[in-house]
Amino acid sequence: MRKTENPLADKSYEFAIQIVRLYKKIIRIEKEYVLSKQLLKSGTSIGANISEANGAISKADFSAKVSIAYKESLETKYWLSLLRDSDYVEAEEANTLIDKADELSKIMFSILKTTRIKVQP
Repeated sequence: MRKTENPLADKSYEFAIQIVRLYKKIIRIEKEYVLSKQLLKSGTSIGANISEANGAISKADFSAKVSIAYKESLETKYWLSLLRDSDYVEAEEANTLIDKADELSKIMFSILKTTRIKVQP
């Protein structure tokens, strides 16, 4: 596992690895390619957008990238739930990943609350 000075980057990278491994398992065992591809895209996009946020050129750019990563985490939880409830992924495995995605979501939401530019009424 890679380690940086950024716990969110590390957690999102490790989460992406777990999503890639689950995707490989789903296509190998279940031969399911459509829903699992959606999961792969959203689940790995979280970390990619966090990486982009870390290279942001402004506070607004940083906030926009974290916002995208946050939305991708919500989408990932949706695909995990759908794959679980349609019996492509074991409930325990899906629930563990949903919990990890939820943890990432909470961290990102907290960051967004403190970095969003306040609009004056």
